Amino acid sequence: MSEQPVNEKDKKEPALSPSLMLDSELVLEPIPEQPQDPNKIAIEERLPEEIDLADPELYFNRELSHLQFNARVLEQAMDENHPILNRLMFLCIFSSNMDEFFEIRVAGLKSQLEYSREKNGPDGMHPKKVLSYISEQAHKLVRRQYRILNDIIFPKLANENVKFIRRTVWNDKQAAWVKRYFRDNVLPIISPIGLDPAHPFPRLANKTFNFVVELEGRDAFGRENGLAIVPAPSSLPRLVKMPDEVCDGGDNLVFLSSIIHAHADQLFPGMIVKGCFQFRLTRNADLEVDSDDIGVDLAGALRTELQSRHYGSSVRLEIAENCPSHIVDSLLKQFDLEQQDLYRIDGPVNLSRLMAVLELVDRPDLMYPPFSPGLPRKLASSGGLFEAIRQRDYLLMHPFESFSPVIDLLSEAAKDPHVVAIRQTLYRTGSRSPIANALVEAARNGKEVTVVIELRARFDEAENLALASRLQDAGAIVVYGVVRHKTHAKMILIVRREGADLTRYVHLGTGNYHAGNARLYTDYSFMTCDKEIGDDVHRVFQQLTGMSKELKVKKLLHAPFTLRDRLLEMINREAENALKGEPSRIIIKVNSLTEQRLVQSLYKASQAGVKIDLIVRGICTLRPGIKGISSNIRVRSVIGRFLEHTRVYYFFNNRNPQVYLSSADGMDRNLNNRIEVAFPLQDYKQTRRVKKELEYYLTDNTQSWILQSDGSYQLSKPRKGDYRSAQRALLSELADNTR
Repeated sequence: MSEQPVNEKDKKEPALSPSLMLDSELVLEPIPEQPQDPNKIAIEERLPEEIDLADPELYFNRELSHLQFNARVLEQAMDENHPILNRLMFLCIFSSNMDEFFEIRVAGLKSQLEYSREKNGPDGMHPKKVLSYISEQAHKLVRRQYRILNDIIFPKLANENVKFIRRTVWNDKQAAWVKRYFRDNVLPIISPIGLDPAHPFPRLANKTFNFVVELEGRDAFGRENGLAIVPAPSSLPRLVKMPDEVCDGGDNLVFLSSIIHAHADQLFPGMIVKGCFQFRLTRNADLEVDSDDIGVDLAGALRTELQSRHYGSSVRLEIAENCPSHIVDSLLKQFDLEQQDLYRIDGPVNLSRLMAVLELVDRPDLMYPPFSPGLPRKLASSGGLFEAIRQRDYLLMHPFESFSPVIDLLSEAAKDPHVVAIRQTLYRTGSRSPIANALVEAARNGKEVTVVIELRARFDEAENLALASRLQDAGAIVVYGVVRHKTHAKMILIVRREGADLTRYVHLGTGNYHAGNARLYTDYSFMTCDKEIGDDVHRVFQQLTGMSKELKVKKLLHAPFTLRDRLLEMINREAENALKGEPSRIIIKVNSLTEQRLVQSLYKASQAGVKIDLIVRGICTLRPGIKGISSNIRVRSVIGRFLEHTRVYYFFNNRNPQVYLSSADGMDRNLNNRIEVAFPLQDYKQTRRVKKELEYYLTDNTQSWILQSDGSYQLSKPRKGDYRSAQRALLSELADNTR
C-alpha cells in the first residue's frame, strides 16, 4: 500500500464529501453526449414524424453505459443495508469488473485506433472521444473506490476487530514476525531484476503484482542504473494473517506489499533503497481466433491463442500514488501508454485479492446469514425426477430455489438403465463440477452422451478445454458448436425408453450450469417432457452437432434464426393493439439492451402508447423519457445481494399474456451472432407467477436505479415505512419453503 504521512489538511476533511455520500437521492453522472450542431433542432422539440429513429441523439454510448453499471456496483459498498464484509465484496467485484472492462472494452477501442479501424456505434461517438470520457469517469470511480476503502470499509472492519495492519504501526513482536515470514517465505522465491543492458526490462504478464525500486549506489560489478523491478511471485498470498500471539486479539491482516516494502533493502544488499512502489499493468486479454485461419482444429487454435493472452498490448498502468513522476514517466514510456492510462492508487493495486478476507476471517456475523433454497414438494419426494416431470412442468428461480434438481436430474439419468442418450450445452460449468461428474458417469455407463462445449466462453476457455478432454476420455462425444457463432443456449435433452416409446425430458435455463453461480446469480430453470418442446430441442441439437438447413421449431425461439424477428413481431403487435385502443404492456428483463432494431421497435411501441418497463441490469443504450418518442418507457437497474441474470420477455397480448424466458440478452451478439433459445411458459400459473416476480422488481424502491433521459441513474427513494426489495421478497417467498 502507499503509506505517505497524512497531512493535517487531509485529517480535517470529512470521510467523503457530501457529493460522494450515498443517500436516497444519489444520482450517477449523465453519459456525456456528442456536441450537437447549434442549427439543429433539439430532438425533444421535433414532431414525431420528423424524427429518424436512427438519430445518434436517441442512443447512449455502449461503453459509457457499461461503466455506469460498474459505478452502481461500487455504490453497494456504501449501502449500509449490506453487512460490512459483503460491502467489501462489492468493492472487490467492482475492481474485478473494471479489470475486465479495461482488458476487453478499453483494449478493443484502443485496437480500433491502432489499426485505423475506427467504428462509431449508434450513438455516433468516435472511439477516441469515448476513450477520453472513459478515462475521465474511470479516474473518478477509482478515486472514490479507494476513499470508500480507506475511510469507511477499513475503519468499520476495525471497529469489528478485523484490522489491516500497516507497517508504520507494527509493534516489535509484529515486526519480528513479519521479518521471519519474509526470510522464510518470500526471500527464497523472489527474483529482483536490476535494469541495465544485460538485464532488459522484464516481460510482465497481465495484471501481475510488481514493484519498481529506486536504488542508489554501485553494486559489486560497478553497475549504477538506479532502477530495479521486483515481480511478486504469484504463489504468495497477497494477504497474510498474523498469529494471535503477536496481536492484541481479533483478526489482524497484513498485505504482502507491506512485507516486501519493509524489507526491500534485503533484496539489494549494500545498496540504498530510495523508494519502493507497487504497480500493476493491465493488458489486452481478448482472444482473437480468426475463424478463417483455424482450419478444422478450433481447440488447437484456442490453446495457441491462450498462451499469448497474458502478454497482449498494454492498456492501463496502476501505481502507488506516491511514486515519483520521473519513474512513472519511465514506466509509461516502457509500456507505450499515455497519461490518461495512468491510475495512481492509494491502496493495494488489486482490490479483488481482498476476497481472501472471507477465507482468512471466520466472522459469519459480518455477512449475510445463510439460507436454505426452496424446493417444490414433489421434486423433493423419493419418487424420482422423471416421475415428477411426467406429471407436470417445473419452474425454479435460483438462488431462492434450489439448483440441486438440475444436478439430480443428470445424476439420475446417468444411473437409470432406461436412459439411452443425454445431450447438453455447456458454457461455464467447471471441469470437476457435479454436472461434469454426472456426464462422465453417464458416458462410462454406456449412455450416448453428446456435449456441445463453447470453448470461447471468455476467461473460461482453459477450463472448458480441460472439461472437453475429460469428457472425451470418458467416451462422450464432444463438439464445439458453430465456428462463427458462440453456443450460449442452456439446454439438456435426456432420452429415456418408457415401454415401447422414447420420451424426451428437457431442461432449459437462463443461466449457466454452474452450481456455484446458481447460489450467486438469479436465474430460471424449466423442466418439462412436453413433446413439442422436446422435438424442438432435438432439432436445435441436430443443427449444433450435424449439418443441415435451418430446421423449423414449433415452440422455441431460436437465434440467430427466429428469436430477434419474433421479438420484434410481438413488440409490434403490442403497438398495433395500443393504436386500436386495446390494453397493451411490455416488460423486458435482461442484462443488457443494445440491439438497434430492438431499441427502435420499442421506440415505435412507445409512440403508439404502449406502456413499457425495462429492467436492464447493465448496459442500456435506449434513451427513455423523450417526449413523443420514449415517454412511455421506464428503465431501471436492480443491483443487490445477488447478481440479476434472468432474461424475461413479457407481452400482454390483448389479455392473453405471452412470456418467454431466454438465455439471450437484447444485444446484437445474442440475437444475431450466437446460438440462443427462448422458451415459452405455457402454464397460466407459471405465467402469472413470473409476472408477479417482475412486479417485485418494478416496485423495488431500495436497490433500484432509475435511468434518466440524460443518461444519469437515480437511486429510488422509499417512503418512510415502505421499504421494498425484490430480492428480499423473493427470499421470503421462495427460500426454505417446501411447496
